Amino acid sequence: MQIYTHKQRWKAVLFIVAIIIGVATTWYINILVQELAEEERNKIEIWAKATEYLATPDLESGKHQAFFLDIIQNNNTIPVIKVDEEGSINSVRNLRLYDENNKIIDGSFLGSLSKKSQKFLDRQLAIMKDKNEPITIYMPEDRQYLYYKDSVVLTRIQYFPFLQLAIIFLFILVAYFAFNSSRRAEQNQVWVGMSKETAHQLGTPISSLMAWLELMKMKETDQRLLSEVEKDVHRLETIADRFSKIGSAPVLIPENLLLILNHSVNYLEKRSSDKIEFDLQFGDFDELFVPLNVSLFEWVVENLCKNAIDAMGGVGKITISVKDQGQVVYVDIADAGKGVPKTNYKLIFQPGYTTKPRGWGLGLSLVKRIIENYHSGKIFVKSSEVNKGSTFRIVLKK
Repeated sequence: MQIYTHKQRWKAVLFIVAIIIGVATTWYINILVQELAEEERNKIEIWAKATEYLATPDLESGKHQAFFLDIIQNNNTIPVIKVDEEGSINSVRNLRLYDENNKIIDGSFLGSLSKKSQKFLDRQLAIMKDKNEPITIYMPEDRQYLYYKDSVVLTRIQYFPFLQLAIIFLFILVAYFAFNSSRRAEQNQVWVGMSKETAHQLGTPISSLMAWLELMKMKETDQRLLSEVEKDVHRLETIADRFSKIGSAPVLIPENLLLILNHSVNYLEKRSSDKIEFDLQFGDFDELFVPLNVSLFEWVVENLCKNAIDAMGGVGKITISVKDQGQVVYVDIADAGKGVPKTNYKLIFQPGYTTKPRGWGLGLSLVKRIIENYHSGKIFVKSSEVNKGSTFRIVLKK
């Protein structure tokens, strides 16, 4: 439980740090955008003033006119549209326009605009009017108005924070999946290693017990006692066989699901309190064949039922129902125990997650692995209510 909580805490910390970085970067870039916008406004005002001076007849000096002309021509980034008092467009700068022959034309000569370019120009003027207040140019005979919008550079800077956030999010997503993939691979190695070692360690004492059992038979020991010892030895063999199958693809054979559930419940009934009641609800079915590995599937049923017994405190009813849905079969295992909060529906299947003081948090994780990895099925919490009980659903392909 502590290991799981520690990993979750680190994930939360990394996520919060990434958000802080993104917000701080966005805030800083927005400041730069505002400063650049102000600078561009100043440039446009200078450009407009130069246009005004250039049209004034009092300025006859060629140097001054050349200077002002350089200022006007220096604007190569900010889209500009100049209109007269009647609202007619008389010049355009830094907007790509085409004539009727689909050739690029100078923004000062708009008489031969194609219909597509005319619509584009009208749309750009509407955008500029909505975005910025016009700059007035005082000409000798009338007034003209200069409309403009953000330059390509400014637009890129405005969208840069969103691009950066997208990159950060993508990085976090990739890191998260990489971390999960690495963690799963590590867990798989641990699972397989522990399982194989457990099966190996059990092998020697089981062989010894079988030899002692044969010796006891020769000594004419009480048959009832021998029968019980033989059952437990067989049980140990089953457990060792289950552990040996972890990490390798088990062979699935069509088996009678109802018979297997009956066998598992009979085993559990003899080893459970009399205060535990098992209710099997199979409907009208006598047989229902599903591809299974019997040893591993019985392990699933036993784990779920033992968890249910613990959740009910050793007193209550466990209901196991089977439904044939055509392509799949539902196996529902319901209890009247403590229940599971909705926020923990998925967490309870994570390795290391447990609410028991001495639990390892491996039971439900193992159940999920057997059903989903080895039987290509599904297992999930179908429903649960705190202090009223839970229902786990197993979905098996027919």
